[in-house]
Amino acid sequence: MERPTEIGASLVVKGQITAHEDIIVSGRVEGSIAASGYSVTVNAGAELVADIQARAIVVSGQVFGTLSADERIELGPTANVEGELTAPAFQVKDGAMFGGKAETRNAPPKAGLQLAS
Repeated sequence: MERPTEIGASLVVKGQITAHEDIIVSGRVEGSIAASGYSVTVNAGAELVADIQARAIVVSGQVFGTLSADERIELGPTANVEGELTAPAFQVKDGAMFGGKAETRNAPPKAGLQLAS
């Protein structure tokens, strides 16, 4: 199993992040994170003013932006999120703060095999 990329607590990233691996954010991000097929974890103490698109998103820090996940979005007890959330499933733990709009939608269809004729 590959080790995820981590944006450390002392780092400030401004701009677009595109990843083909899991990402853990402990610092500050201003811009966007795209990790199609992978997970993005926002640790407690992290601050994001960013849009996030990923397979799964777990937030324990502060996020202002649009979050879109193919599988699920989880807000931990220390999460503070303002914006729009879109995912097939949500989990909001006691203590989490959320302001904005949440929309559930079906997971994207998985490509299936077709028989040749």
